[in-house]
Amino acid sequence: MPDRPSAETGDRVELAPGEVPSDSRFANPDLLPVPVEARRWTTYNFTALWVGMAHNIPSWLLASGLVALGMDWKQAVFTIALANLIVLVPMLLTGHAGPKYGIPFPVLARASFGVRGANMAALIRAAVACCWFGIQTWIGGSGIFVLLGKVFGGWAGAAEIGGEPWTLWLCFILFWALELAIIHRGMEALRRFENWAAPFVIAGALALLVWIGVKAGGFGELLDQPSRLGWGADFWPVFFPALMGMIAFWSTLSLNIPDFTRFGAGQRSQILGQTLGLPTTMTLFALLSVIVTSGSEAVYGAPVWDPVELAAKADSVFGLLFALVTVLVATISVNIAANVVSPAYDLAHLAPRRIDFRRGALITGVVGVLIMPWKLTSTPELYIFTWLGLVGGLLGTVAGILIADYWLVRRTRLSLPDLYREGGPYWYAAGWNLRALAAFVVGGVLAVGGSHSAPGKGPFPQGGLIPFLKPLADYGWAVGLATSFLLYTALMSGARPRPPAADRAHGRPA
Repeated sequence: MPDRPSAETGDRVELAPGEVPSDSRFANPDLLPVPVEARRWTTYNFTALWVGMAHNIPSWLLASGLVALGMDWKQAVFTIALANLIVLVPMLLTGHAGPKYGIPFPVLARASFGVRGANMAALIRAAVACCWFGIQTWIGGSGIFVLLGKVFGGWAGAAEIGGEPWTLWLCFILFWALELAIIHRGMEALRRFENWAAPFVIAGALALLVWIGVKAGGFGELLDQPSRLGWGADFWPVFFPALMGMIAFWSTLSLNIPDFTRFGAGQRSQILGQTLGLPTTMTLFALLSVIVTSGSEAVYGAPVWDPVELAAKADSVFGLLFALVTVLVATISVNIAANVVSPAYDLAHLAPRRIDFRRGALITGVVGVLIMPWKLTSTPELYIFTWLGLVGGLLGTVAGILIADYWLVRRTRLSLPDLYREGGPYWYAAGWNLRALAAFVVGGVLAVGGSHSAPGKGPFPQGGLIPFLKPLADYGWAVGLATSFLLYTALMSGARPRPPAADRAHGRPA
C-alpha cells in the first residue's frame, strides 16, 4: 500500500487512487469515503432532513407526555427546547468527521475502538435502530389503517389474523414495502425525498392547526392551565429525568450522524443545517402540538393528543385523504432516515464483502418485522422504556468515546487508508483498542447499572441491578457520555497514538 498522504481539498480529505486495495476485507463501496465531488448536501438538505425526521407522531406526543407529568405547556416546550439544544452539541461534534473525511459512523468508530472493535459499537447502534424501525413502521401502518377505515368503513371489523384485523396487517406490510423500496434506491433518493417531504409535512401540520382553530372558534383552556408542579421543589425532580428522556429521543442520531454529514458540501452546510433544523423544528413542533391539542379540547371536551386520532375526526373524504398522505410521508421520512440508514451501514461494516448498503437495509427491514413490533408497542414498560432506555445509556457511552478520540486525542486528524487495513495505528491489539473497551465497560455500568423496574412492570429489581447506582438510572445517557469521555481521554493520554502513515511520511504529529 502506498505510504503517501490522502488528497486534500480545502478542509476535505479523500483517498488517493490505490490507497485501499479493491479486495480489502475491511471495505466495500458503501464504507469507503464519499468522493469530494459527491459531497454536495447543502444547508437546505440538512435542514430538510431534520424537519422531515422531527415531524412525526412520537415527536408530536412528546409534549403530551410532559403535560401528563404535571408541567404546563410553557414548561413542556422549554424542556424540549433545552434538550434539543443540548443534544445538538454531540450531533455537531461527531458530524464534523463526515464532510471532512466522507466516512460513515462505523468507520469513524475504528479510530477509537479499533478496526474490529468498531463492530461492537456498530451492532449496539444497529440493534436499537432495527427495533425502532419496526415500531415506527407499525405506528405508521396503524395510522394508515385508522384513516383508511374512516374513508372506506368496516376495516376494523375485518376477519382477524393473529388477533388483529387482516386489513391492519395489509397496511403494515404495504407501508413496510414502500419504505424499503425508497431506501433501495440509495442515499441520493433519500435526499430528494426529504427535500420535498419536509415542506409537505409542515403544510400538513399547519393545515391541522387551521382546521382545529376554525372548528374551535379559537383555542381551549389548555394554554391557561397552571402547572401542577410550579417552579419549586416539586418541579426539579420531574424536570431532570424528563430532560434526559427528551435528549435520549435523538441520542441515537448523535452517534451516527456522520452517516449523513459524509455527503455534506462542507462544515458550514452541516453546522448551519443541523442548527436550523433540529432545535427549532422540535421546539416549534412541540408548541404546535400543544396549541392543536388545546383546540381539540375546546371542540371535543377533552384533549386529543394523538394526531392520527384527531385527523380521523375530519368530516370530509378530502381531509381524511390529506391526513393519510401526511402521516404516510411524515412516518416514512423519519423512519428511513433515523432507523434504516444507520443499521444498513452498521451491518455492512460487519461483513463488508457480503453485505452492502442495500442488503443491510433489507436485513434491517426483516429484523424490524421479526422483533414483532406489535408486541413491543403493547408492552411499553418492558420493551420501549426499559430495553430501549437501557441501550440508550450504552449509546451515550459510545458517543463519549468517539468525541474524546476525534477531538481531544487526534485533534480531528485521521489517516483514511489506515482505517481500512490491518497493522496501522487503528489496529491496536488484534483490531481492538482495549482502552476504549475499558472506558465503555465502566461508562456502561454507571449508565445502566442502576436500571430498575416498578413491580410487575419490567425485568429489573425494584431496587436496581446495582442498588447504589439507582440514582444514576434516570440520567443514563449523560452519565455514560461523561464517564466514557473523561476515562477514555485519561487512558489514552498515557498512550500517545502512533502517527498515521500519511503523517509519518511527512513528519507531522498525529
